[in-house]
Amino acid sequence: MNSSREPITYRLASEGVKLTQHIAAAPLCTPSRSAFITGRYALRSGSSRTGRVQVVLFLAGSGGLPPSETTFAKRLQQQGYTTGLVGKWHLGVNCEYRGDHCHHPNQHGFSYFYGLPFTLFNDCVPGEGRDVLADLQETLEQLTMVLGVGLVTLVSVLWLLVPLFFLCILATAVWYVPFILLPTWNCIIMRNQEVIEQPMTVETLPQRLFFDSFLLLFRNADHPFLLFFSLAHIHTPMFKTPAFAGKSRHGRYGDNLEEVDWIIGKITETVDSLGLASNTLMYFASDHGGHLEDSDLQTGQKGGWNGIYKGGKAMGGWEGGIRVPGIFRWPGRLAAGKVVDEPTSLMDLYPTLKYLAKDTQPDRQLDGYNLMPLLEGKAARSEHEFMFHYCGIYLNAVRWHPPGDSIFKVHFFTPNFSPPGAVGCYDTKVCLCHGEHVTHHTPPLVYDLFHDPSESRPLTPDTEPRFAEILEQTAKAVERHKSTLTNEQILWRPWLQPCCGTFPFCGCKEDTAQL
Repeated sequence: MNSSREPITYRLASEGVKLTQHIAAAPLCTPSRSAFITGRYALRSGSSRTGRVQVVLFLAGSGGLPPSETTFAKRLQQQGYTTGLVGKWHLGVNCEYRGDHCHHPNQHGFSYFYGLPFTLFNDCVPGEGRDVLADLQETLEQLTMVLGVGLVTLVSVLWLLVPLFFLCILATAVWYVPFILLPTWNCIIMRNQEVIEQPMTVETLPQRLFFDSFLLLFRNADHPFLLFFSLAHIHTPMFKTPAFAGKSRHGRYGDNLEEVDWIIGKITETVDSLGLASNTLMYFASDHGGHLEDSDLQTGQKGGWNGIYKGGKAMGGWEGGIRVPGIFRWPGRLAAGKVVDEPTSLMDLYPTLKYLAKDTQPDRQLDGYNLMPLLEGKAARSEHEFMFHYCGIYLNAVRWHPPGDSIFKVHFFTPNFSPPGAVGCYDTKVCLCHGEHVTHHTPPLVYDLFHDPSESRPLTPDTEPRFAEILEQTAKAVERHKSTLTNEQILWRPWLQPCCGTFPFCGCKEDTAQL
């Protein structure tokens, strides 16, 4: 970062409470966001997946946050709050037909939505490479070329020509339609349930998201509101906003962090200038750790850096993929400069907001806890004795915080890094959770995060007197945790595709004259 000024996020932490062991419920967008917004592990709502497709990959996908689920936005809406989501959603749109919007933010408690119903990914920007099943796309392209060569070679054999021709057309359509048109079909902007830009202009996206959040604050300053500002940063591809280009000593990734810091600063200034600070809880976090495998020779590391913590995005329970920033600011209510080292979770926001809104209505089984006792210093220990870390639908690891300082983590399996010797899954770009892609451990790997936060020194019965007890207690906790799970495959269904215009010829641009 630029050393000429103190980052706004540092100031937020100095004016509020910093959480040093703040944990995402999953190391990928869709399941982490589902858990965050519902206060429940993603498996409870069917937002975790089997196989290699662990997140919503297509806006025309059949999966998403079920209409039956309850979000913190819905609870606050019922308490009289105006609720708005600006930015990234990534929890689905349609269920049965285009326009039913059963997974849409408007159906989950957000009275206003502006932003990305999907996510920002490399396919949205020409020249940035591919994210969505890149190896499968390459295989299909090669198959098409082989069939094309075969077509030319066998042109003299007429009885083979016709079926081979149609097979070539079919193979081309299979990869061309869903993959080549991804920027048009997935990279879109919606305002409420209307597609207003398709494909989106990425270059101006940060300014538009900020401007919309800014307006939402002004319009709702005189009554209770919830603003969920879900930035598209620091997801790859990196933005190239001219005002921040070259501002950091750490390349484009650093420039993007500078822009995030500026945006957060402006939002904070707006809250303060409107006289809302003493009555407004601000919360800063991320949905998972950095994506280590996303890099290239020209730009270098694009997907982030996780410091001393092992692993990253999509790497199951390794700390680098799930330990995220956590800052709460509320002048006059929360002591400035307080640090909480206890285990906390993104899922804790739901019960915390429910408590603050004086919502006493019955609820489903929650996995998060009200954080106010910890934040206000009225409690010294977290209510999270155990935390469960998933890789897809598979229970990957368990964290146990017994009395005392130690925090033990038990890994039942770990992803196989590739190529050999790498610290990441560079061959597949993200780590997978099943079959030959993982190694199961008997006995499990055990670490003490208090003494070994980098998870570099596994404990043994010889080095840890409580080794057997750790395994016994976590096994009992797993049994108590098990519940009926719902899982739905994320399938590409063209009839669910949001479209501005006549499908498949979608296209429109937002009027940005007001910016």
